[in-house]
Amino acid sequence: QVHLVESGGGLVQAGGSLSLSCTRSGSLFHIVAMGWYRQAPGGERELVATVTSGQSTNYGDSVKGRFTISRDSGLNTVYLQMNSLKPEDTAVYYCNIRGYDTPKSWGDYWGQGTQVTVSS
Repeated sequence: QVHLVESGGGLVQAGGSLSLSCTRSGSLFHIVAMGWYRQAPGGERELVATVTSGQSTNYGDSVKGRFTISRDSGLNTVYLQMNSLKPEDTAVYYCNIRGYDTPKSWGDYWGQGTQVTVSS
């Protein structure tokens, strides 16, 4: 069983920076991608950024140029560096890992979420 534990959320003023990290315990047969999603109050969960096992990255339009996703070489931890934060970045940020639990079964795992609040 895979578990994800996020850390690094908190309160920051607009224009500031925060770093999030998410550490995996448990193993998968093959990890396809690791990433971050967020959900604001009353909103739907949306993509923030993903990074594949091959190091390809993808960002949501609203965070491009401000946020940077990275991971360690062992695919144990995924990071999100958030710069130039805006009040509209306020949300619960969720870590996600997806891949194959076995050669034939897909796994999609979520962390418990960490609150990021940006004050104006």
